[in-house]
Amino acid sequence: MKLTVIYDNESLRDDLAADWGFACLVEAHGRTILFDTGARGELLLGNMEALGIEPARIDEVVISHGHWDHVGGLEALLKVHGCPVVLPRGCAAPRGAAEVRRAAKQLQLAGGIWSTGTLRGGEQSLVVAVAGGVAVVAGCAHPGVAAILQAARRVGPPRALIGGLHGFSDLEQLAPLDLVCPLHCTRRKEEIAARYPDRAVRGGAGLVLSLD
Repeated sequence: MKLTVIYDNESLRDDLAADWGFACLVEAHGRTILFDTGARGELLLGNMEALGIEPARIDEVVISHGHWDHVGGLEALLKVHGCPVVLPRGCAAPRGAAEVRRAAKQLQLAGGIWSTGTLRGGEQSLVVAVAGGVAVVAGCAHPGVAAILQAARRVGPPRALIGGLHGFSDLEQLAPLDLVCPLHCTRRKEEIAARYPDRAVRGGAGLVLSLD
């Protein structure tokens, strides 16, 4: 699994713009999935160009939830590449998608890749099989980290958690993980880094993570 952060509140590269929102590219099991689309289409597409990511490479877009900072770039992307889109229950369908699927319950998107299904708060997370377990990608973790990890355990033991964690404070829940990368809206990034210095990864646009 390879994950590239495209859109985030922070940037790790001078040629990538930072903005409130989140998007990342997940390449795993022969599939290329764009998870969320940030707030602004021109910024999303600009960062993709700087990273050498062509829209035509994207097999599918998965939207975590319908908030503007996660779905704002979707329309612009679909104008240049009308790929399929997977939405949580209750999220408005976009124009220009080749196909729209709803992940009301746990949904296998491809071999080795699942949606948790729509959890409390109307949000889904991505679950990807890796060696020894699964990696979990969250948009904002509105359902709570505990609920997301519990849903992921239906597939396998969570090894990594990547994405926005909002006000999550029960840091002991991260103890079993091999890697945690708090992004976007996470309020306790510094606390997580201090608590798990050997496992926490600083995030931002331009970050590339590889998991076996």
